[in-house]
Amino acid sequence: MAVPTRIPVRFEDVFPAGAFVLEVEAASDYDKVKANLSDVQARDKDTGERLWVVRVLDADPAARQAEVKVKITAEVQPVPPDVMPGTPFRPVVFEGLTVTPWVDTSGSRPRQGFALRASAMQAVGTPARRTSAVAA
Repeated sequence: MAVPTRIPVRFEDVFPAGAFVLEVEAASDYDKVKANLSDVQARDKDTGERLWVVRVLDADPAARQAEVKVKITAEVQPVPPDVMPGTPFRPVVFEGLTVTPWVDTSGSRPRQGFALRASAMQAVGTPARRTSAVAA
């Protein structure tokens, strides 16, 4: 049995109380930054497309971390949903959400965590986009 590096998960399982976009920014490739290159944006290892980091507020009051980051692969910067009227919040749903667990043993005490990736983000209540045609 092959265990995938990126494990598919449902949005509802990761964000049971919902999520709100705080900011979308380009992910930096620190090797490119050190080399003083003009384009320092990180690229997806599989597709070569640009990586974007979406800072997200987890609406679950019992969440271990209030803020998490979700990476999205896209050639152009993803546009966050509109602000919910009367609030500063931008409710979001992530499509194609995956989780990648990791362990850092380089320090005096091992740390564990996970990285979140998504194929796209959309406003709450927006129908999911089709990425491929369905055979009839």
